[in-house]
Amino acid sequence: MPIPEVDKIWMNGKLVPWHEAKTHVLTHALHYGSGVFEGIRAYKTERGAAVFRLTEHLERLRRSAKLYYMELPYTVAELAQATRDVIRANELDSCYIRPLVYRGYGEMGLYPLHAPVDAAIAVWPWGAYLGDEGIRHGIRAKVSSIQALGHTQLARAAKATGQYLNSILAKVEVTNAGYDEAIMLDAVGHVCEGSGENLFLVRDGVLYTPFPTDGVLEGITRDTVLRIAADEGIEARERTLARSDLVIADELFFTGTAAEIVPVREVDDHAIGEPGPVTRRMQQRYREIVEGRDATFAHFLDHVAG
Repeated sequence: MPIPEVDKIWMNGKLVPWHEAKTHVLTHALHYGSGVFEGIRAYKTERGAAVFRLTEHLERLRRSAKLYYMELPYTVAELAQATRDVIRANELDSCYIRPLVYRGYGEMGLYPLHAPVDAAIAVWPWGAYLGDEGIRHGIRAKVSSIQALGHTQLARAAKATGQYLNSILAKVEVTNAGYDEAIMLDAVGHVCEGSGENLFLVRDGVLYTPFPTDGVLEGITRDTVLRIAADEGIEARERTLARSDLVIADELFFTGTAAEIVPVREVDDHAIGEPGPVTRRMQQRYREIVEGRDATFAHFLDHVAG
């Protein structure tokens, strides 16, 4: 999906023109994937642009950096202010936000602790990651042959740049086979997540999602869905899921900042059907929250204008 250019990017404490936000070809992260990042969204509300769960995202960025022995060069509060600044500078009322913290230029090799740590925040207008039609009617998913990463392989709780090579392989595999998104399994065949999303299923009115210890990222949207379910009185359980659970589910959906809440209408050529009532309610409530129309979760919004 092409990136629409805007005017400014925040980089190492300064707002710089889009085309001047550059880094050296010998940057450590370019060679070894030694970076961590976040995906965040700001939504248009009656009070202007509002960033959804900004502090929670930046706290996860801080935790990701810690897992890879990287000390953030800015506090969470400073990064939050930088996020608001770059949105204002680009005069956006809604956007996707990409904070990136990475090991920069100056060191080479596998012992990275003397490399400088750089930070950048880019914003741009970005629509539905899996398409508006997918949000309305659901997408086609396929279980990938690419195995999900386990906690003994990498710092799985981190949202790290290099780890997404695994997701790229899964995404390309299933897209080339004619599907919209991948579902990844762990080493023993348990369901983990999509290439860039968490996964939920509904069976007999109960909402299920894999444990974080099953090799899934603790997604912010995932957490939001669990909170909505609690508020709605919908029973939700974390549970280890088998591949067969996907096929016999009454409803199935992905969650993620880029994807938001996307129904799955078909998995491995087995029909799940049009989005069901639990999925639709989650989508509706999520939209009300991010657009500032839900008083219960109003604290999730960080208004750019203050």
